[in-house]
Amino acid sequence: MEKIDITKQVEWAQKVAKINEGKNLKYAIYTMGCQLNENDSEKLCGMMETMNYCKTEKIEEADLVVFNTCCVRENAEDKLFGKLGEIKKFKETKGTIIAIGGCMMQEKHIVEKLKQSYPFVDIIFGTHTLHKFAEDIYQILINRKRIEDILDIDGEVIEGLPIKREDSVKASVTIMNGCNNFCTYCIVPYVRGRERSRSPRDILDEIQELSKQGYKEIMLLGQNVNSYLRSEKEKGIPFENNLLSKPSVSCQQGYTRSNSESEYEGVNSFATLLRAINEIEGIERIRFISPHPKDFTDDVIEAIRDCDKVCKFVHLPLQSGSTQVLNKMNRKYTKEQYLQLVEKMKQTIPNLTLSTDIIVGFPGETEEDFTDTLDVVKQVGFEQVYMFIYSKRVGTPGAQMPNQVPEATKHERFDRLKRLVESKIAQQNQTYVGTTQKVLIEGKSKNNENMLTGRTDSNKVVVLEGSEELIGQVVPVTIVSEHMWYLKGRKEV
Repeated sequence: MEKIDITKQVEWAQKVAKINEGKNLKYAIYTMGCQLNENDSEKLCGMMETMNYCKTEKIEEADLVVFNTCCVRENAEDKLFGKLGEIKKFKETKGTIIAIGGCMMQEKHIVEKLKQSYPFVDIIFGTHTLHKFAEDIYQILINRKRIEDILDIDGEVIEGLPIKREDSVKASVTIMNGCNNFCTYCIVPYVRGRERSRSPRDILDEIQELSKQGYKEIMLLGQNVNSYLRSEKEKGIPFENNLLSKPSVSCQQGYTRSNSESEYEGVNSFATLLRAINEIEGIERIRFISPHPKDFTDDVIEAIRDCDKVCKFVHLPLQSGSTQVLNKMNRKYTKEQYLQLVEKMKQTIPNLTLSTDIIVGFPGETEEDFTDTLDVVKQVGFEQVYMFIYSKRVGTPGAQMPNQVPEATKHERFDRLKRLVESKIAQQNQTYVGTTQKVLIEGKSKNNENMLTGRTDSNKVVVLEGSEELIGQVVPVTIVSEHMWYLKGRKEV
């Protein structure tokens, strides 16, 4: 797989750092959307800090404001345009540089609206040009001319960008970009491109480095993680080979670039990747998001079962319980196939727990279709359910479909689903009370600084009393009470 040499970007970052030297400049960043966007924002933060900007949470202090956007749901657009109106005054009073990137910038109608209605925006960059951010900043500082840096073709795999993580216990690691599935409600394949997998060597090297830094939990990210390396295999790229490796070349201020396309022997699928990460010393937990039910092969199920560090908690997106709606969504499985997969996973993986995504009100959804969704929720007993009301996205087939469901009907169904989900979660929470769970302590509770917070293997939030020395440790905790969205625990002596 081809990689872009980022040596030039290192040089641009160094030039900007020199311009900014001694000026005490600050940046603010707003991230919208999924964990992939959050991971991209960590890279943007890393780049900005190599350019001598320091982070601030106060937008009025920022000399550079970056929006990393999402276009999956309509309210993201409203949120962005509202924020732009808010920061316009800072642009006028102190010359704040404003940059907007991410998925939304791959939508032509959004870019046109920005150009016409928000001419004070300095930089517009897309999902395939994030690595050029230092160059864009330099050009703005020198030329003060608006930059539009967007590619409509699939981006390449970029390695070696600096990254600034806020969390010191958990880290996300992207294993692939893009999607080949073209679900009819989803804009992602159009804005992030086709599937491109990172090399196993680059992934495992990154996780080994995170382990050395003391990270305990790794979240593997991709639009469809369990199709990892599939596209490359279809193109005939020999990932099974164990090629001779060359060391990475370290570049100034956090950038690195790889001199090799080397892979680790035996890693040629998502299942074998899980098994390889499981062997990395120091890592205690491995999670992943999101898999696709149609690609949940037996070898992946067996890897989850066999690997002691892989959490027995799986996010398995359903989207709808109706076979008819699933077909319109282009999901490539039926209600019965989904339930059969769940049953196979439960039989193979002891103590398996599941979460899911559900869209309410997809075009043509009837009352009978919605009842099928409720039926699946009752049968599976999900630990968590992320519920969404369908909203039309420009450029997707779903937006053009007939029989759009009325808003009132969508909201009524959503409320019924919510009541069912919450009743099931309340029942399941009761089964935790009195049990002892292994909890990874993540830090202080955001709601009470005198309490610690962590998560069980099954991703349940647990709050408990304890000293800061416990942060980053997996400790046995007895659950003493449940409170719908969290459990309260007591550390075992």
